[in-house]
Amino acid sequence: MKNLKTQGFVLLDTDVAALNNSGKDSQSNYDNAVATKKITKGRSTHVYVSGQAWRYWWRQTLQKDHSWDMSPVERTKDVAFTEANPLKYADDDVFGYMRATKEEKTDEDGNILMKKGKPEMQDATVTRVSPLKNSALISVGSVQTAHSWSVMSRLDGNPVPYVKEEYGTVLKGMFSIDLQQVGTFATYNRTGFKNLTAGLQQKALQEGSELVPDESMRNPKGEAQQLVRLPRPTRLSRVQDTLRALKTLTGGAMQTNNYTDVTPKFLVLATLQSGNHPFGHIVRSGGLFGGEVTFDKEALGEALRDYANQIQGTVYIGRRRGFMEEEFADLTEWAKDFPQVRLGSVVEAIEGYCQELEQWMP
Repeated sequence: MKNLKTQGFVLLDTDVAALNNSGKDSQSNYDNAVATKKITKGRSTHVYVSGQAWRYWWRQTLQKDHSWDMSPVERTKDVAFTEANPLKYADDDVFGYMRATKEEKTDEDGNILMKKGKPEMQDATVTRVSPLKNSALISVGSVQTAHSWSVMSRLDGNPVPYVKEEYGTVLKGMFSIDLQQVGTFATYNRTGFKNLTAGLQQKALQEGSELVPDESMRNPKGEAQQLVRLPRPTRLSRVQDTLRALKTLTGGAMQTNNYTDVTPKFLVLATLQSGNHPFGHIVRSGGLFGGEVTFDKEALGEALRDYANQIQGTVYIGRRRGFMEEEFADLTEWAKDFPQVRLGSVVEAIEGYCQELEQWMP
């Protein structure tokens, strides 16, 4: 089986935003001051949205716009976990989980085994590495943030001041979806590989799932371990929904007064035979202070040539009209040298890729 992965690269455009904050600003003279998330790289300062926040936006959009029934969260004193049922809940499948618990031990007929008058318990810990992996969303160029001084004045007496840190920049991010892993679950008892309990495995097979060999893992007899795989239409739909959610992606902090459209304004989608992401350096910072954003079409061309034997089918490139017009002015002319590239709007690129995905989904 081919190790196919969807590889995506996005650019988001922000004006006056504060999408992901890090709590109290310890460098401010004001008590009610909030800092945005920043990181330094060399002498440059970059703002960013954490990968966890991006995933939260993604998950919420799937729930609202694609009617995903989200796995309920259970919480004990020190930990929280979902139901860990990827058969029923697509988010458990796509976003992964870890659930440490015990269950009643049963015999082959399903009868509960007793020990000293109590049900005998066995370990039922399950984990799943997420098929969807994503980076943080980080500013391409160096950013100088602005401190916005505001007040709450709808009360008698002195107004209450507060300060927030804002910025305007272009954010870049990468993601990868393991097409082989979506809707496919290991059940062998090895840390990180046991995705289903015995009960869920049995239920999956009763409801139409199939067993497929895992050639990369073998038992002591040298036989391939067995994976439980959901029907293909279910797996394909989950990947397509995940990608289509980017068209209406919403989220971020401070949206009441700093409303920001967080849908991608530029996007690259391709299917590769490896997990290496080749498109991470196709934009770079420029200008005197490193605050400008430059599209490096030569870097994109190099990636397409270097990974030509890894890329399957069409590479879809989408851009929202009006975004970085000067940088992308000669993109159509450039693409003539790459017949595997298809240009369009962001929505056209996502839809085109989702349709082609029917060919590549295992």
